[in-house]
Amino acid sequence: MLPVAFLSFFLIVQFAMWSHATHIAQAAASHGLAAVRAHGGSPANGTASARSVLDGLGSGPLRGADVRCERGSETAVVQVSGTAKQVVPFLNLSVHAEAAGPVERFVEPRR
Repeated sequence: MLPVAFLSFFLIVQFAMWSHATHIAQAAASHGLAAVRAHGGSPANGTASARSVLDGLGSGPLRGADVRCERGSETAVVQVSGTAKQVVPFLNLSVHAEAAGPVERFVEPRR
């Protein structure tokens, strides 16, 4: 009975790590989107902003984070992916977050 209790405890901790890593990835993607979609923004700005959030959190539960930013003429997308810190040796959980929105731009009024 005790091994089952330990396994259950570690699975709960693993889920908490994955959940926290997912929230971190979503926060980084949201900050990156705010930078990339701003008037005059660029994918480099979005990547730098997302990386700043990830670096500010240090070595938290999100490992090997990869940031991808795209900016089109009307929409921008920021994706953050990585893996959650491993507590249970055989359980490797991936993390993915995405933020998308319209690009800020000036549109001439119709006459």
